[in-house]
Amino acid sequence: MGMLAVGRGNDFAFGVGIPKGLEAGCRVISNGYRKKIDIGRVVGGDYPEGRYFGNGVGIGFDAVVGFEALKMTRLTGLISYIVAALKTIFLYYQAPFVRIEYDRQELELPALMVSIMNGRRMGGGFMMAPDSSPTDGLLDLCIARQVSRWRIITLIPHFLKGDQAKEEPITTCQARRVVVTALEGTLPAHADGETLCYQGKQLTIELLPTQLEIICQPSQVLL
Repeated sequence: MGMLAVGRGNDFAFGVGIPKGLEAGCRVISNGYRKKIDIGRVVGGDYPEGRYFGNGVGIGFDAVVGFEALKMTRLTGLISYIVAALKTIFLYYQAPFVRIEYDRQELELPALMVSIMNGRRMGGGFMMAPDSSPTDGLLDLCIARQVSRWRIITLIPHFLKGDQAKEEPITTCQARRVVVTALEGTLPAHADGETLCYQGKQLTIELLPTQLEIICQPSQVLL
């Protein structure tokens, strides 16, 4: 698969080593360097039959941010997601109480956000999984507990820098398979920016190793 990164966020392209812009993308395609990457599959919400994703699944706060960003017509790129994030603080504050089962472990908590990443970035600049690789056979999880509105605002710069893992309400881990169940409340969710559901109850996410051959830059970090 070849790709031209001319979209709003270009996050999947960023994670697999495809530069932004029409000319740069055409040069990469003409060079023809190929590499196989992992692909994710999510089942649940409006897709009981499942659907595939390349970059990641967002559940909770970041899903609502994406929904709000899509409504914007005058803003695009990272700035549209930052504005949408600030708006979402007042739209989506009460986190659902969820059970997160990943491989042989389990968490139960009020989760403001659960990001399950094959790539590194969402929203054009939010580094949800800065150390993730689409070739390592693992999903990278970034889980945020319920915090105050002010604390959400103070966390945004950390997500832009990619150092949020050191912050107290954040849990990070890796897994091959993840099941997220809403014990109280519901799960708004997206996969690669496409709506999975607005009020889901359970999502199952698994990684399928080395499923897709892409044309990319050999110099990019695809560990």
